[in-house]
Amino acid sequence: MSTNLDARYGRTPNRRLRDRRSLWIAAGGFALVLVAWVVWAGLDGSKPLIEARDTRHSIIDEHSVSVTFEVSMPAGTAASCAVEALNENFTIVGWKVVDLAPSDRYTRSFTEIIRTTELSNTGLIYRCWLT
Repeated sequence: MSTNLDARYGRTPNRRLRDRRSLWIAAGGFALVLVAWVVWAGLDGSKPLIEARDTRHSIIDEHSVSVTFEVSMPAGTAASCAVEALNENFTIVGWKVVDLAPSDRYTRSFTEIIRTTELSNTGLIYRCWLT
């Protein structure tokens, strides 16, 4: 009697084998997609197109700071950089977006004077991007 009920409700040995095989195929497909995504997203080895670093800053007076920075980017491309001034509480007290014209040199140095709302204690590059 139980074999008739098992056959009626699909609980046969072949069904269990087919379900287990389907589960392994789905898990293998998921693992393959995961590995492909990790290789594509994390191991492609591409470098950023633009790099910027602060080289120095000097406080001119209560309302301005001078920031010197270097930007490395492909020759012949234009970029913009956001330069900021911070006070002792790390609050932004000055901000300026600087447009960089294309050049035939890969690395260039720039000095910008940032006007501030109060005395700052540092000036630095926030971010640079290609335009």
